[in-house]
Amino acid sequence: MIEHRSFLSLGAIRRNWLDTRMHFRFGDCGRADHGPLGALYVWNDDEFAPHSGFDLHAHRNVEIVTWVRSGAITYEDDAGNRARLVADSMQAMSTGAAIHHAERNEENVPARLFQIWLHPRASGGTPRWTTRICSRGCRDGRFVTLASGDPDDVYAGALSIHADARVRIATLRQGTTVHHVLPGSGVAYLIADHGRLDVGEVRLAPRDGVAVRDESQLTLVARDDTDVVIVELLR
Repeated sequence: MIEHRSFLSLGAIRRNWLDTRMHFRFGDCGRADHGPLGALYVWNDDEFAPHSGFDLHAHRNVEIVTWVRSGAITYEDDAGNRARLVADSMQAMSTGAAIHHAERNEENVPARLFQIWLHPRASGGTPRWTTRICSRGCRDGRFVTLASGDPDDVYAGALSIHADARVRIATLRQGTTVHHVLPGSGVAYLIADHGRLDVGEVRLAPRDGVAVRDESQLTLVARDDTDVVIVELLR
């Protein structure tokens, strides 16, 4: 089953510095029928205005994967870590028992990002984070696994997350067709970032998503040049 979640139908949070669309309901925000998929329970499409963002705040017992689509985000935490995440960067963070961190756009242009939250396999532990860059060239026409809870993916270069999921990205050129095999669970969530994409019989507009259940394979046809980001549930 492929459930279309159009960008215009998503729950929204708008402040003078933040524009967020929520592919999943979280707390009292978002659509009631946009429930979690396995370990995946938050996927936000965020835009931060210049010189704004989230100041120091706490998280615990969550795996957070951030993909910067344009602009840049400056990250810092109470352990003294600081990093600037530019476009085409991913950060994978295990918050462990607790961490306080800030995410801000210190640039002169807006920053656009996806932020994905996953339930960890176990609570507690020591916070940690890692980053990597994946340019358009390295993902042109194929899916690259950027973060994963599968040790084989981590051995091959993916960032490690303590969750039963993997995060992949591909850049597909207009007219490209990809037959993408899903893991045994047959469960995934996919977003076409900035172009139209057919997923089976479902046509996605830019920034639309689909929740996939009980499918062994997806046929993707790019109607425009687009990035495709997918979270596959491993169980």
